[in-house]
Amino acid sequence: MPRISKLNLPPIDFGGETLGQRVARIRRERGFTQVDLAEKIGLIQNIVSAIERDRLKLSAEMAVRFAAALDIGMDELLKPAGEKARNGRKPSRKVLRRLEQIEALPPVKQTTLLRTIDTFLKGAAVR
Repeated sequence: MPRISKLNLPPIDFGGETLGQRVARIRRERGFTQVDLAEKIGLIQNIVSAIERDRLKLSAEMAVRFAAALDIGMDELLKPAGEKARNGRKPSRKVLRRLEQIEALPPVKQTTLLRTIDTFLKGAAVR
């Protein structure tokens, strides 16, 4: 069982949320309950709850486990506010599925399709 941190360190700005709140938000965005996340990581729900309420601090190993279970990078989990890559959003499943289908095409058809998409996007940006 992890120990409760007794260190009194100054807080890190995670964009108006604590690290625990960030874990909870991402967990909910991914559609997991605390029990689901705990099972994916190999913990009990009480520990996930304590981390989300900032009663327990994430060790480096636990941060890696949480990021893997939530299917996010460590930077998305741990980067302070103002240092987010892109706009902080992941592509939708629908977009990812289509990308996989495009990657399965022969290179010539991929190139043709990507040119079509580029042309469409240029036209849409003008409006």
